Amino acid sequence: MDAGREGKETELDLSRVKQEVLQATKGLLEAAKLRPGQIVVLGCSTSEIQGKRIGSTGSAEVAAAVLDGIHEGLKGTGVHLAVQCCEHLNRCLVVERDVQEKYGLTEVTVLPVPKAGGATASTALRRFSDPVVVETIQAHAGIDIGDTLIGMHLRPVAVPVRLGQETVGSAHLTVARTRPKLVGGNRAVYAWDEIEEKFGKKAEKV
Repeated sequence: MDAGREGKETELDLSRVKQEVLQATKGLLEAAKLRPGQIVVLGCSTSEIQGKRIGSTGSAEVAAAVLDGIHEGLKGTGVHLAVQCCEHLNRCLVVERDVQEKYGLTEVTVLPVPKAGGATASTALRRFSDPVVVETIQAHAGIDIGDTLIGMHLRPVAVPVRLGQETVGSAHLTVARTRPKLVGGNRAVYAWDEIEEKFGKKAEKV
């Protein structure tokens, strides 16, 4: 990261940040076809959103705008949110307790704060209804704002989603969905229409 960028002063419109995150969330939901009970992992550098070097200028206000946007996007979908901490906490995650229990996630004992966990995770900790911190997760899709490296928390196989939107504030935006692995080789069949073509329609239910 060049020195000029770190010293850059940026006038940040938090309402615009919220709308950009909302737009990215809706685009991901549409592309990934997420179902109720599935998980989106969020990695977010509020410093990068402000045009500063990652980890240098965390902001609870920016984090709140990001979380407002993603929560609005997920509202009513039944899709859960996991918020990744920074590298100082080995990128563990803040989730709601019911998510931890449903997926059998390993809980760890730590409370994210801005300087050890990051502004977004520490803000999520205070906003979630019954938050716990877990060691790792395998999410069904992800939003990475500021190149925070969420890949370790995505299910295989990760697939980039191109939204036509490349930034949130000044931060680079990366969005991904996942799909189940294709197995079986050249004899395998992957779609119902292939089965129907070869063997006829689905059997009637008993």
